[in-house]
Amino acid sequence: MSKLEAILSQEVEAEIQALLAEARGRAEALRREAEAKTSALLEGRRRALEAAFQAALRRAESAGELLLATLRAEARGEMLGEVKARVQAALRELPSRPEWPEVVRKLAEEALSALPEPEALASHPENLPHLEALARQRNLELRADPALRLGVRAIGKGSRTQVENALEGRLERAWDALSSRVAQVLWG
Repeated sequence: MSKLEAILSQEVEAEIQALLAEARGRAEALRREAEAKTSALLEGRRRALEAAFQAALRRAESAGELLLATLRAEARGEMLGEVKARVQAALRELPSRPEWPEVVRKLAEEALSALPEPEALASHPENLPHLEALARQRNLELRADPALRLGVRAIGKGSRTQVENALEGRLERAWDALSSRVAQVLWG
């Protein structure tokens, strides 16, 4: 090999080494760029998954809180229904108690006071003996009405006006206010 060949061979070898070094440098830069893009893509995906997870968690918590609130409201409604049923049962037992004659007389007096010219009182046949003295005193006719076991109906002149005063009706009219008081006592 001649000197010229050796110089050319060295120059070619140097050129090849320079090209290889440049190619390696580009390959390394491409690898770093690909790694950076992959890392950014993975981080973006991780953040998106984390955000989706947090949103799903919030929805699940909200759904759980709503379900709990619904179940609590249902339980409270059932308990208030039970309280009302017990009150109604206690009311139905009143006619067998010794204070019932006085209660039915007071119901009658309240109903009569709401009419300017009462002419009759109606109540359950079992209640009529308790109302006889009041009816005589006010010159009123007594009428039997089996539907009025826990109350009375005052009837105005000519039967045009009537005022019913029954414990069941009073409980129904007052239940909203009573149930809120009961709820306050039970649950604070």
